[in-house]
Amino acid sequence: MLHKTRGIVLKTTLYSESSVIVQIFTEKLGIQSYMINGVKKPKAKIHMNMLQPLHLVDMIVYHKANTNIQRVSELRPSPVFRSIPYDIIKSTIAMFLNEVLYKSIRQQTTDEHLFDFIFSAICWFDETNEQQHNFHLAFLLKLTRFLGFAPSTQTKSDQSYFDLQEGEFKSHPPIHAHFIDKSDAEVFISLFATPFEKISEIKLGNRTRRSVLDKILVYYTLHTASFGEIKSHQILEDVLS
Repeated sequence: MLHKTRGIVLKTTLYSESSVIVQIFTEKLGIQSYMINGVKKPKAKIHMNMLQPLHLVDMIVYHKANTNIQRVSELRPSPVFRSIPYDIIKSTIAMFLNEVLYKSIRQQTTDEHLFDFIFSAICWFDETNEQQHNFHLAFLLKLTRFLGFAPSTQTKSDQSYFDLQEGEFKSHPPIHAHFIDKSDAEVFISLFATPFEKISEIKLGNRTRRSVLDKILVYYTLHTASFGEIKSHQILEDVLS
């Protein structure tokens, strides 16, 4: 059966000299794997540059239940990126976010609210002209709303510690090591609550940005099964330094 759907490219794996298997988070069908033939041929209708991490696409696909690898009838970029592939900071942030997303939603079934959040956020990131060194921090924290482990923003005056394991403020440091003090926690919550349009107003030094990112990754590790190590983490830090 043919289906028309939007998609977000997550991972492309070479299958043969001219074929690839692409994992795409689709709006209508969840995460699916698609075999695409002839992507390296000069007259290919679907080229490799359409299948880069986090590229947004419109698709017409064949879908068979209980089949691991599906087929694509048509695929085209929509919208066509105007800045992410050509801006080193944006492209590195996109590469990093793609890796985190792939590890976080790889078992995800159809979830149109999650899809709409990711799709809209990527569109906004591509279109904005302002420097967005904090976008990845805000994105990952906002994403937790859809993954089921959003941090609690409620706090009392005597609660000076944020427990990453429990996702809430505490009056005393927990018995484990996974917590942050109030100053870092305030940045954490501010990035979570501030709209993308205003996150450039949150001024962070490189050291604070690295510290907050490290804690966000710990937070994901604690709340996401088999999250593992993020390999693009260091590349991102080098580019943003």
